[in-house]
Amino acid sequence: MTGIDLATYAVQERSSAGRRIREAAPSARSEFQRDRDRIIHSTAFRRLEYKTQVFVNHEGDLFRTRLTHSIEVAQIARSIARRLKLNEDLAEAVALAHDLGHTPFGHAGQDELNHCMREYGGFEHNLQSLRVVDALEERYAAFKGLNLCFETREGILKHCAQEKARELGEVGLRFLNNKRPSLEAQITNLADEIAYNNHDVDDGLRSGLITIEQLSEVSIFASHLAEVRKQHAGLSERIQVHETVRSMIGTLVTDLIEQTEMNIAEQQIETLEAVRIAPRLAGFSNEMEAQQRELKKFLHKNLYRHYKVMRMSNKARRIISELFHAFIEDPRLLPPQFQLQAEENKPLAVSDYVAGMTDRYAIKEHRRLFAVEREY
Repeated sequence: MTGIDLATYAVQERSSAGRRIREAAPSARSEFQRDRDRIIHSTAFRRLEYKTQVFVNHEGDLFRTRLTHSIEVAQIARSIARRLKLNEDLAEAVALAHDLGHTPFGHAGQDELNHCMREYGGFEHNLQSLRVVDALEERYAAFKGLNLCFETREGILKHCAQEKARELGEVGLRFLNNKRPSLEAQITNLADEIAYNNHDVDDGLRSGLITIEQLSEVSIFASHLAEVRKQHAGLSERIQVHETVRSMIGTLVTDLIEQTEMNIAEQQIETLEAVRIAPRLAGFSNEMEAQQRELKKFLHKNLYRHYKVMRMSNKARRIISELFHAFIEDPRLLPPQFQLQAEENKPLAVSDYVAGMTDRYAIKEHRRLFAVEREY
């Protein structure tokens, strides 16, 4: 989408705050397309294929991974951005990068690594995502990281404690000054929520851990399932689920667009700076927000707390904890590049190494360190 097509309050490439290290402008793509391309070609992005949402990677080939999730978020974010005349390329770049810092084993892994790092400032995955693109990726001669545009980096950093924000420089200032990120960042954050909840419904049903009968007690699922059955008699259960999830996503996207348009008009937003000083503009209607909360509550109780998921989560936490403490106690167990980093900051080196692991690599590394029955 060219600059003349964008709303006056969208992020315009010509007014971007730019990159930390100046570079010549790209000749055949926009600056935010360059960001997107750098993210896609990064090592951290490729690793997302083997990092999971709810189900650990070896449990099946058909469940969502962080990679498929990120692609789905990007598709939803672009659709919303197009309707609102926002910068699609920026929204896509933020969506593709938002999970780069996630640990293996989903939220169980993040929670355990945060627990392990509690004496050293804690661990938060979106801060780690920013660290990945700013420092950890090693691909270019002229700079560390990916040297992304300010607006992309800002969108990756969804939330941040004030003490951390002070350490981040310009990209952390909005948390200190009570300002909002761009609308592109705001709608991508909600696209993440839409994708996460609805695709966990799909994966939960596919796994057999939750049932259509259980979900029929959740209003947003029940109403869309009833409409699918009304319009399409005789569908298999699998197609009914696909059609219902597709319809739910469509309804949520439409509601988000319409409510955000209303919020923009109500606040009389005309510039990007007005977006930054206004209350958060992207959002769902009150009714849809309530239905989203109901669905989240259901998933938390019936899927994320299902005993089979809890068993794997417990194993995952133990793997993360034992790896972390083994490396803290003896950094010589780390790969050479992380040993060098550990000489300057041992907890951070260990955290970077563990957070960068895929599910299956973490399991193999744990076996290498703790199994005695054979050599790996």
